[in-house]
Formats: sequence, structure tokens, C-alpha cells
Amino acid sequence: MKHVDIVVVGAGVAGSIFAANTDKELQVVVIDKKDHSNVNKGFKKPCGGLLSVDAQRSLARLNLTLPLYVLANPQIFAVETIDEHYKFSRLYQRSYINIHRHRFDHWLASLIPNHVDVIDNAFVQRIDQQHDDYVVTYAKNKITHRIACTSIVGADGASSIVRRYISTKPIHQYLAIQEHVFKKMQKEQYTCYFNKHLTTSYGWSSYKDDSFIYGIALPLKNAHESFNQFKDMVIKYHPFDAQTHLKEACLVNCPTSLHQLELGKNNILLIGEAAGWISPSSLEGISYAIDSALIASYCVNQDGVQHKKYRSKSMHLKVKIFLKILKAHVLYNPYLRQLIMRSKIQTITLFKK
Repeated sequence: MKHVDIVVVGAGVAGSIFAANTDKELQVVVIDKKDHSNVNKGFKKPCGGLLSVDAQRSLARLNLTLPLYVLANPQIFAVETIDEHYKFSRLYQRSYINIHRHRFDHWLASLIPNHVDVIDNAFVQRIDQQHDDYVVTYAKNKITHRIACTSIVGADGASSIVRRYISTKPIHQYLAIQEHVFKKMQKEQYTCYFNKHLTTSYGWSSYKDDSFIYGIALPLKNAHESFNQFKDMVIKYHPFDAQTHLKEACLVNCPTSLHQLELGKNNILLIGEAAGWISPSSLEGISYAIDSALIASYCVNQDGVQHKKYRSKSMHLKVKIFLKILKAHVLYNPYLRQLIMRSKIQTITLFKK
């Protein structure tokens, strides 16, 4: 059985950034379910595909620039916010970058250096401890393989098998459901939807090239029925009769307290959404994935898996999560939200000829 220093489970944003910044002296293997040979194939994570200012700042710190094929058309400068309960909307300026999330993930994975072994189209089935090492069992092309390692880095998102292996600590979750239709709308814009009868989170719609995309983060119970109600609401504001050409769904973590964060145990580290690093107010996770991966790679390169150092270096992320929890309490309180929206603070008034 092959033995390496580190097995990274997942090559999304967090896993790719971690693997790209580990020392050459370390033997690192990345196991991921995407097909890295073809940007148009393999697992695709449902995502609104908007790079926030925080995510842009995290990329800037790495001195990275986005390749053109990652960008989606059009680039929009405002978000329409609709409160379905109080029946009014406001327009807010936002500096998002519209991207194709799947292409973004593939681009980041392409930055992983050649000394790191990437095993794609593979699914981790189980993790076992064998003396002082771990044995990771994964399936590729319907064949089961096993690899031994000294340490594991869990970068496998909300349904993390690595997190389940080391912890029973619960974390609040939603089911994000998203549909794509081929439709050119007269008015292209980002829209944010609040409907307290459907979710304590929010819904969204946007445009990417020739597709209109709409999705929502829903409580797990009766999620698909609630999505149909959300779709009716979207059609009310943005009428269309086109057929859906793609429907996606995935779990989304949303920590409601700092106790729900799980950074690791023994020789295992968790980064990105697997650890709970995701904004409770906006569900933005790209900036947290990049930052937590960089912190973890720095700690591993310096001293191996040192949880004390990882926790210390990531304290500012905890503070940020705490502030986002407070923001979520305000944003998702219908009464407080409507007061803020009615105040018209930071809203945009459209120019009329």
C-alpha cells in the first residue's frame, strides 16, 4: 500500500489552494470527484457564481488574476432585493464578479503543482486508523483503492466524510437547489429574494451567458416542494416559460454559533466549508475557503499538523463568522429587514430620462 504524508480530500477552492501551497518536500495526494481533464464534465457544485469583494481580496493576496474563460457574461453592478412578505424591492450597488463556478474550480485545480498527485473521478468511501497512520479507501472507475497517510486534510464541503469521521458536532444546514433555463430576459440583473414562509435564508437569480439561473437555500424538510413555490415566485417577478435544462442541488453549511465550527482532531485538519468556514448571512464561502486553506498550508509547512497554531492563525476568521452571525440575525428578521429597506440607506435610484 502506498504511503504519503498528506491526503487531501476534495479539490474545490479550499483543497486546490491548500495543495498548491504545500512544500515540495511533502508527499501530497489529492482525491477529488471532479473530472480534471475536461472542464465541461464531472461533478458541478450548485452556486450562484458571484465573486464577492472578500473573495477578490483573497485572490489578490495570492497575486492571481482570473482567466477570461472563467468569467460569465454580463457583468452587473447592482442587486435588486425583493421582500416577498412586505411586497417591495430596493436596488443596491454591489461589486461582484460574475463567474462560471465550475470553470473557476477547474482553474484553481490547474494551479496544483506537478509534485502533487491528483486522483480525479474518485470518491472517498471510508477512513480508518492504522497504528499512527490513516488509511483512506476510495473508488475510481468502480475499482477500490487504499492509500496510507500520516495526515488528512478535509476539504470536502458540507457533506464532508472527513468531518463525520472525527466529529459528531452538528452544524446547521440548508439544501441549495438551483435551476438553469435558456432564456434571454429583457432586464438582466442580479436579484435576491426573501420569503419567510419558505426559508430563513434567501433565494437568488442571475444570468450567465445564455442562461437564466435561479436558486434558493431551503430547510431540509420538504425542500423540493418549497422550491416549486419559490420558482412560482421567481416567475412572477421575471416571467419565463422556457424548459429547465439543468437542475442542481447540494447541502450548504450555515453555522449559527461558533461552537458549530470544527477545525480538526489529531492529525486531521478541516478547511473551507467542511470546517464550517462560510458566511451565515450570505452563504459566501470562497473567501473563507481560500483564507483557511492558506492558514492550514502555512501551519503544515512549518510544523506539520499543529491544531493550536491553526486555531490561533484563524482567529480573525472566527471573529468574522461571529459578526456575520449577528448580521444574519438582523437580515433574516422580517421586521428589522423591512425597516432597513424602507430607510433606503445605500439604495440606488434609477435614472429616468
